[in-house]
Amino acid sequence: MKIPRIAYAAFGLALFIVIIDQLTKAWVISGIDLREVGQVLVLPPIFNLTWVENRGVSFGLFGDGSARWYLSAFAIVISIALAWWALRADRRLLITAIGLIMGGAIGNVIDRIRFGFVVDFLDFSGTGFFPWVFNIADSAISIGIVLLIWDSLRAEKAAKVGGAAEKS
Repeated sequence: MKIPRIAYAAFGLALFIVIIDQLTKAWVISGIDLREVGQVLVLPPIFNLTWVENRGVSFGLFGDGSARWYLSAFAIVISIALAWWALRADRRLLITAIGLIMGGAIGNVIDRIRFGFVVDFLDFSGTGFFPWVFNIADSAISIGIVLLIWDSLRAEKAAKVGGAAEKS
C-alpha cells in the first residue's frame, strides 16, 4: 500500500507531539524534580507548574487507576483508527486534527504504561476559569478535537454549497 504524502504530515505531527510531550514530562520529572517539590510558581496566580498524577480520565472518572490498561488499549485503538483515517484524508485541516489527536493519545498512553498514570503539570487554575492541570498531550488532543469539529463544519458547508450549485 502506498502512503499518500498528506498522511505523512499527520504522522510527522503526531511524532512531533509525542516527542515534545515526553521531553516536557522528562523535564518536570527529572529536570526540575516537580514530583518532589509539588509546585513551582511561575507567574502566580495565572500560571504554575503543579505535579498531578492523573490515574483516570477527565473530571476524575476512573481516578482510582482501575482502568489503566483499558484506557491504554482504548487510546491505542483510537490511534490506529486515526492513522487509518489519515491514509484516506485529503484536507489539510483534517490531517492536522488527526495528527494532534493521535500524538496526544500516544503521549498519554506512554505515561499510563510507564508510570500507571498520566503526568500533568501545566496549571492555569489560579485564573479561576480553567481548574484543571494538564500537559502537552492533553493540549494537542483538545486543539485537535476543535480542529476536527471545524473541519467537519467546513466540509458540511462546502457540501451544501456544492449541492446547491448542482441543483441550479
